[in-house]
Amino acid sequence: MRQMTVLGGCGAYPEPGRACSGFLVEWDGFRLVLDLGYATLPRLLTHCPDADVDAVVITHEHPDHCVDVHGLFRMLLYGGTGRRLPLYCTPGVLTRLGGLEPEVDLRAVFDVHELPGTHQVGPFELTGVLLPHYVPNAGVRLQAGQTVLAYTGDTGPDAALAGLGRDADLYVVDATDRDGESRRPQRNLLTSEEAGYWAARAGARRLMLSHFWPGNDREAAVSAARRTFTGEVLTAEEDLVVPLGVHAH
Repeated sequence: MRQMTVLGGCGAYPEPGRACSGFLVEWDGFRLVLDLGYATLPRLLTHCPDADVDAVVITHEHPDHCVDVHGLFRMLLYGGTGRRLPLYCTPGVLTRLGGLEPEVDLRAVFDVHELPGTHQVGPFELTGVLLPHYVPNAGVRLQAGQTVLAYTGDTGPDAALAGLGRDADLYVVDATDRDGESRRPQRNLLTSEEAGYWAARAGARRLMLSHFWPGNDREAAVSAARRTFTGEVLTAEEDLVVPLGVHAH
């Protein structure tokens, strides 16, 4: 089984029935979680009972991308499994989550590896690329053989986006579309049209728009992305399963 399941696609806070940023990547029995924002852990558990995953990757410390890691930590700490998990993240993630329960060390259950950087994670070569945001944010490129899955986390426009998603089978890109975003002097988020532009620059085969600002029209976001990207455009809908690899199309 080679696929990605959307756990959540909202930015800032979850809309009713939805969740914030989170994705489950499965490759020949290896399970990797990519971000765990608000309301993603219950959705993860429907797909992976007992949180039976092999690695967790977190792009940055904002709670709409990382807060449910703390729930996972409590499961592992108090659930009696004795399991440890590798956690790949920017340094601020540990600081932010550690403040929730300072008397317990997250490293009691997580083996922590710092992003950005390059790591071998199961079948994947993981490359973290620092991208512009309000806090350090590592875009993530996962490569297994000839298949590439890339994910920006949250980012402003940056030339590094073309390399991060180069020839990706699937490129998951921030498409926040916050009011007035394109006119802000300091750019730390993208519009859907910009998401399409960078996916096209990267030569990605498929684009998934994610991190939707609550209340935004997702169909309008797809239309905007199609102005700059001619490939398939998807939106990050909870429980959507997307095949990965050469047999995905």
